[in-house]
Parts: sequence; structure tokens; C-alpha cells
Amino acid sequence: MNALKIIRNYFFYCGIEKDEYNALKKDAYVSNYKIWRVLHFLMAAVFGLLFAFSFASDLLALNRVFYLAALVYSVAAIALFGCLRKESILAQFLIYLSISLLFLFGCVISQNRPDSPAVTFIAFLLITPMFMIDKPFFMAFELIAASAVFLGWMHGVKPPEVWQIDFGNVVTFTVVGIFLNIIANAIRIKEFVLTREINVQKDTDEMTGLKNKGALTREINEYLAHASAGKGVMFLLDIDRFKSINDTYGHDVGDSVISRFGSFLRDRFTDREIVGRFGGDEFIVFFRDGDSPEEACRIAEGIISGAAENVVLPDRKEGISVSIGIAVCDGSEKNYSDVFKKADTAMYRSKADLDRRIHLYE
Repeated sequence: MNALKIIRNYFFYCGIEKDEYNALKKDAYVSNYKIWRVLHFLMAAVFGLLFAFSFASDLLALNRVFYLAALVYSVAAIALFGCLRKESILAQFLIYLSISLLFLFGCVISQNRPDSPAVTFIAFLLITPMFMIDKPFFMAFELIAASAVFLGWMHGVKPPEVWQIDFGNVVTFTVVGIFLNIIANAIRIKEFVLTREINVQKDTDEMTGLKNKGALTREINEYLAHASAGKGVMFLLDIDRFKSINDTYGHDVGDSVISRFGSFLRDRFTDREIVGRFGGDEFIVFFRDGDSPEEACRIAEGIISGAAENVVLPDRKEGISVSIGIAVCDGSEKNYSDVFKKADTAMYRSKADLDRRIHLYE
């Protein structure tokens, strides 16, 4: 069973588990997009030259219409890449369509030389799988379908003895291409795994497991930089009398309070919110697309009551108290600093509100 599971993972998920693959799929699609966008410029140049030379060569003139069509397709694909999202399924479909065009080009070249075994088509069977990161069974289907079309097409074009040589080569190199794709995918996907692990370590606060200041700054800036981003709510949270907790119970207890409060925030919010430790005893929760002051205050009250219930100090029945400053984006904020200054001002005012511990920046 373990052997079957390993084979399944390599054939469907590039050698890793399904959940890991799904987490990295977006990165793989973006990598495909970048590579194939450049390759489409190369394709446009090659087909453009072939079309131009077809006016000076009788052999190339036979496929002039194909070269022109391929040139138009390549230019159109470049334009489409500029419109499609890098991680979109449509972008990946366009890449597979372009791979099919290259295999068709290999068929045309082979048709022009019926007395010679296929070379260009075989080269594409080996090369194209190396430039595509996806579930390997998709590329296996692409290679098998292309090989079937080639052999069917060439059966009536080439002499029987040449077709038999092509048959043996195509079957062999189709299998080789599938295995090359599996191996290349496994190697490259593991590079993504390593890169993600490094990025997670770099962006994670060790004590709480939440995002650190650098990750908070970057992700909020990325959100606010979007032209469509006009909404958002930042909570700046501060644990009350934290210095007194350290002085009274010791730094071990203080660290435990930070850690438990971080766990409370991590359990309370989802990936839709940007949650992290700003530093010391200060935390940030940023809500994308929020703009309701009333809803923000309701959530803040829930945080305060939840923190008191979940983070209890030693030898005391009551839990910690938290002060929260709230800043609702009004569309004028262009970066993290703009909205943080408002939340910071509100947070210090919340310290003076001993009854609620909440202040909304106005």
C-alpha cells in the first residue's frame, strides 16, 4: 500500500501529499506563467522568421500558412498573458494549448521529410515536459494524445519502414517524457516547499506562531496598494499592565501570557484576517474589506471578553485585560504606516477608557 501511495503522490501531486501540493499550486502556476510568457516571445520570433524565410524557400513555402497561423497565435497568446492572472486556470490552459501547437509543428516538420525518422517531434517529447509544473498525469495525457496524433498522421505519409522506426521511438520517448516530467516536477516542487518553509520561518513570530512585524507590514501594504482596496479595519491590541505582570510573576509567566494570547487570536480568526504580533505585548488584527465601526466595536468587545476567559494569571481568578485601538480605512490610506498611526492614536486613548478599553479613531 505504501508503494501505491508513493506512486499516486508522484503521478498526481509531484511527490508530495495532496494538501501540500494544493498549498503550493499557486506558486507553481505563477512559475509556469513566467516561464511560458518568455517562451511565447521566442515562439513568435521563430515562427515569424520561418514565415519570412518561406518566401525564399520552396520547402518552407509548403507550410507558410501554418507559420503565419502560429505567429498570429503566439502574438495573441502574449497579449492574453498580459490580461490573465498569473495563477489562473485559464493561463495554464493556454500553456497546454501552446504545447499542443509545438507538437503540431513537430508533425509538420516530419511530414516535410517523410523519408527521415522524426527528430523535431521526439525533441519536443523530451523538452516540453521539463518546462511545466502541474499534476504529472495532465502532461502524461498531453504526451500520449500528441503521440497518437503523430503516429496516425504519419502512417499514411511515411514509408512503412520509416514509420515503424518512428513508432518505436515515439512510444519509447513518450514514456521517457512522462518520467522526465515526474522527476522535474518533484525536484521543482520540493524547491517550492523549501522556499515556503524559509519564508514561513522568516515571517513567523517564534513566541506566538503569528505573523511578525515584517510580514504584517508587507501584507497590509500589498492589500492597501490594490486599486480596489478602499476598505479595511486595523485593530491595535495592547495587554494592560504587562510590565507589572513581568515584575510580579517573572518573565516566564510574561512569555506564557504572550504565547497564550497569540494562540487565542490564532484560534479566533481565519486566513481572511491578517493577524500578528507587532512587538512586545502589542498585536495587530487587520480585517480586509471591513468598514463598519459598529461591527468593529462588537468584535473588539468579543476579543476583550475572550482574552479574559482564556488567558488567566497565576493565583488569580481574573484573566488579562486588553486595550484596543481601532482605525477604519476611509480610502485615503496608501500604506501600512497611514492606518497604523490612526490605530496607535486610538489605542493610547483606549487606555484611558477603564470601562470599555476600546477607542475608535475619528
